[in-house]
Amino acid sequence: MKKKRDDHQHDEATRRIVDELDAEPAPLDSLNPTRNDDVSPASPFAVRGNVRALEALKHVSMLLKSAEEVSDEITERASGIERGLVWSLVHSVEMSRSLVDALLKGNGVDPESL
Repeated sequence: MKKKRDDHQHDEATRRIVDELDAEPAPLDSLNPTRNDDVSPASPFAVRGNVRALEALKHVSMLLKSAEEVSDEITERASGIERGLVWSLVHSVEMSRSLVDALLKGNGVDPESL
């Protein structure tokens, strides 16, 4: 049996996105958006141009959270000097994420909701 799509949740999510786009821009939006640099045609990844700073910070926060979670898992399995190196990595990622998350919170975004 095919699962019925819950359009109400989809409509609510769409309304929230539209409301955010219609809201007054945060001071962070006074920063210039990203610019795309030329990359090799063989490169599978590239940064898109015209991404607003606040949107970029949201993605950085999510990436750092993922790195933190992976590092935590690796640390449990490491031993000796590797464990110390991984802990150093974990702390660097945590500090970076704390700074990004503080910027997001200062601009009205709850990083835990991302």
